[in-house]
Amino acid sequence: MQAPVTQGGLDASTDVAIVGAGILGLAHAAAAVKRGLRVTVFERSDIAVGASIRNFGQMLVTGQPPGIMLDLARESRALYLDWADKAGIFARANGALLFARNVSEEAVLDEFMATRATAFGYNVKLLRSADLTNLYDGRFMRHRAALQGFDDLQLYSREAIPALASWLATQGVRFHFGTLVRHVEGGRLETTAGVCNAERVIVCSGHDYQTLCADHLRALQPQVCRLQMLRVTPEDGFRLEHAVLTGLSCTHYGAFADLPTARALAMQIEHQRPELARHGIHLLVSPTPYGDWIIGDSHDYGQDARPFNAESVDNIMLDLARDTFGSKLRVVERWQGVYGAKCHVPGSGAFSITRVDDRTTVALMHSGIGMSVGPALAHRHMDALVDGTALPQWTPPAGASAAPAVVAA
Repeated sequence: MQAPVTQGGLDASTDVAIVGAGILGLAHAAAAVKRGLRVTVFERSDIAVGASIRNFGQMLVTGQPPGIMLDLARESRALYLDWADKAGIFARANGALLFARNVSEEAVLDEFMATRATAFGYNVKLLRSADLTNLYDGRFMRHRAALQGFDDLQLYSREAIPALASWLATQGVRFHFGTLVRHVEGGRLETTAGVCNAERVIVCSGHDYQTLCADHLRALQPQVCRLQMLRVTPEDGFRLEHAVLTGLSCTHYGAFADLPTARALAMQIEHQRPELARHGIHLLVSPTPYGDWIIGDSHDYGQDARPFNAESVDNIMLDLARDTFGSKLRVVERWQGVYGAKCHVPGSGAFSITRVDDRTTVALMHSGIGMSVGPALAHRHMDALVDGTALPQWTPPAGASAAPAVVAA
């Protein structure tokens, strides 16, 4: 899991300096290399330890709302498949299954299929009856329906991120891990390894809003989201080959959340299962390449990620998973996910590209879908910088009656 550290001292100059070696930073590096630029990446930790390795590895196209987010997800999918071929990262292309466990969840899927799926070309199929019975030898036939998304990918983030960095190093990207960037201004980076001058500086600082460009980021009024997550082993040896969600996720993901049936479902959940609404819980399950599953998640918003996990929250998620799969689960690992979350500024969205000065921009995700849309966002950002065109901007979802929620991925 150790990412490469380029040998030798710090270059005095570079074409593009990138701060942060998570998925956004690495994707910017890949985009810059594609444009023939010299690239230097700084990462304060010995390996990337933030949102990019703590997540589910679900690269969801199906969950994204129509408009720029859906476009970015589709473009990111193609980039991941290219990286899987060139960098050897694991990318399972079996898609995702979203199970409707009751009438209310089924109604959301029916409305989605009748309206949005066709209108915006989602590559999906609604499984019922024989299709549902034939899925995994009838294991899920007690559910009412399942939305199968064919374009969704499954990554194993804790391995994919270092592998992508290793491949980029072979393409000429210089990495300086364990190197803190203290200050950025006018193309000059002051780091713990010395000073570097760059034609362009791109800050991809994740949920750290205070170390660099703090004045500009403060204006966004961002938050941090903390998630409780687990890795489990199914005791019956069930081999899952798809990412799995349930109808609970329809109240969180932008492809569904603004639909009238999804709003009704959210009200029903708040009335019947207030603990789910209180902790922002919905079920996500991601199979790893090794037969175990990553499950979650919950959402706790604030200015800082509090370090204390609640066992009651873990138990709720485990019960949801056991009920969905009918499997006994053994917990083998627990951790906290974390990501930069929603902003309070009116009109803000799932990401921001902020120009700090003539040579410096800051690229941030304000939702948990960085793995799903980050690669394409980085490439659009780099193209705009090189070509002198407008920077990418979040826009409200196409065809939506209100801006829906977009959360963990």
